[in-house]
Amino acid sequence: MARRGVRITASIALVILLGFVAVATLKADTKPADSNAPAADVNAAASKPAGDLVPIPLVLPKPQFVGTPQNFQGIANLEKPLNKPREPFYAPKGTTNVAFKKPVKSSDEQPIIGEIEMITDGDKEATDGSYVELGPLKQNITIDLGASYNIYAVIVWHYHKQARVYKDVIVQIAGDPDFIKNVQTIFNNDTDNTMGLGAGKDRNYVETSEGKLIDAKGVVGRYVRCYSNGNTSNDLNNYIEVEVYGTPAK
Repeated sequence: MARRGVRITASIALVILLGFVAVATLKADTKPADSNAPAADVNAAASKPAGDLVPIPLVLPKPQFVGTPQNFQGIANLEKPLNKPREPFYAPKGTTNVAFKKPVKSSDEQPIIGEIEMITDGDKEATDGSYVELGPLKQNITIDLGASYNIYAVIVWHYHKQARVYKDVIVQIAGDPDFIKNVQTIFNNDTDNTMGLGAGKDRNYVETSEGKLIDAKGVVGRYVRCYSNGNTSNDLNNYIEVEVYGTPAK
């Protein structure tokens, strides 16, 4: 009887052992094939834009000031500085700055400093002789792209040699120079409708050498208009450069 009991116990132990082996084999067979891939590589692949999107060929001017900007009195809803380079902006292949050397008009026909053509001359530096100064309070500039484009990004550089916040900044795109047909507002931080174009919800921001990059989401238009209403240093309106990244509209 003792030997029979030993045999039964051994048989039970063998069955249990085979059960563990079967479970382990099942887990190994159902394990994802790429489970050994580094987590960083998987995340990078997941975040890469789909299709034929590439970074726009944006070249930034030299930074003119460093450190945390001062507190700006009376400026609400102020965007916090990134304190690091901006992430690349992706757009379809073939996207270029279609505003380069294009004609510009202004609500101030006789700028205080500079020539209005300087806004699309490619010089984005905040040095003397590189910026245009328009008259006080409400002013605007309009760029004629010469044809209709799918517009993916507009970058605006106001005077960035010192930390300033320009007030009531609005950027619109339209199909006609009078801004009557197919007018689309792509940025508006005029929260109280001072400019009479509707109240906006975008945030105020401090001018830096990176400019303000606005995602235009591929809207179609020929004319780009930028509004402002003075700044935290004075009532004047300064522009250094405006770039418009797009592709010809079909």
